[in-house]
Amino acid sequence: MISWMRHQKHALTSALRRLRAQPVATLLTALAMGVAISLPSGLYLMLDNLNRLAGDLPAQPEISLFLDAGISPAQNQAIAARLKQPDIAQARHVPKDEALAALSSAQDLSDITAGLTENPLPDAWVVRPKAHTREELTRISEILEKLPGVAETHLDSQWAERLQAALGIGRTGVWMLAGLFAIALVAISGNAIRAQVLVRRDEIQVSRLIGATDRYIRRPFIYLGALQGLLGGLAAGGVLALAGWQLQPPVEHLANLYGSAFRLLPPSSSEIAVVLGLTTLFGWLGAWISVTRALRQVESTR
Repeated sequence: MISWMRHQKHALTSALRRLRAQPVATLLTALAMGVAISLPSGLYLMLDNLNRLAGDLPAQPEISLFLDAGISPAQNQAIAARLKQPDIAQARHVPKDEALAALSSAQDLSDITAGLTENPLPDAWVVRPKAHTREELTRISEILEKLPGVAETHLDSQWAERLQAALGIGRTGVWMLAGLFAIALVAISGNAIRAQVLVRRDEIQVSRLIGATDRYIRRPFIYLGALQGLLGGLAAGGVLALAGWQLQPPVEHLANLYGSAFRLLPPSSSEIAVVLGLTTLFGWLGAWISVTRALRQVESTR
């Protein structure tokens, strides 16, 4: 075990030494990897922020039940009992005073609402059915509209369907781009390591003559590829941080124009760790593939 750890330390030290010996090549390789991974990562962050922007909106279709102004307590209780049936996933009562306060806060209408002598909004129920299809939602909405004390119902599902469809397409696109750029990372790392192997062809042949195994020869190059992948992930983080810094002021200005407190959020620590882990893995994989093939070529030319 101690011998194995000593070999790993020697391989890592050798890889670090090679990175320091070629700072320009190391920087260019890291930038190439960073740019390659920053596009799918940036699209993922954009979708994440869009999901958060839609967080104040219902994630599923909802039915709004607007109650009559003169609804009796018995009718209100009958509506509440109906909304506890199995076809309803969730129901929330919204008093008219609460609705007016939320409207004034969200739309910045405090000056207008302050001049009202009475609240023009009705009491309401916000209902989230268990159904998802348009036909089932329409059927439930028609049933609820016939309840005594219900003045009107409003089915709000079309926007949710469009939003979920658009986000679904976006997620699929992100995963496809991530797969393509993962291949690009493997190729970039593999080409860089292959050049390193060919430059040290004579050194590798001498090492084999004195009994070094392919695993021993391969180990420093694999560490080198993993370190290049890690540097590429850090470079991608720098690219995304710069893009976020540039986009933050116009996004805040646009949000203020709509009376929203929306702000771009940076990636979480777990997301950063995943990106760094994946870029390191892809760098390691590219190095392993490239050095294995290069060693075979060196062996064939002996």
